[in-house]
Amino acid sequence: MIPGKVVCSLELRDLDAAKIQMLYQKIRVEADQIAKASRVIFDFKETQHKHPAPTDPRIRAIIDQSAKEMGLNDKADAERAGHDAQDMARIGPVGMIFIPSIGGISHSPKEFSRPQDIENGGECFVGCDHESGSSESVTGQ
Repeated sequence: MIPGKVVCSLELRDLDAAKIQMLYQKIRVEADQIAKASRVIFDFKETQHKHPAPTDPRIRAIIDQSAKEMGLNDKADAERAGHDAQDMARIGPVGMIFIPSIGGISHSPKEFSRPQDIENGGECFVGCDHESGSSESVTGQ
């Protein structure tokens, strides 16, 4: 069966808005070439626009220290991640604690993390509150 219509979405993330735009343009050029060769139509509509937003260096340092004290390996480069907290970063400093997923699968119904990894993420978060060393905790309380 060949579908008469396909609807899909695409989200491009990076800390460099110019890179996002460049990649989008490359995708458009490729889609135009496929459309001509295959006699199909591509219709692009921007539904959201997220501005790049790095995580806060102070919060990253607190997370890193908490993870190190627990003997955890912080493999994720949270500074460069086009992250889920980008919208929140517009109103205040953000940081992220990454919990490993089996097979590296993320943002998918197939995503699964081991219970111990989830617990470690929670403990790392609690450790961040102790690492902040200020009267106002990282959690805002």
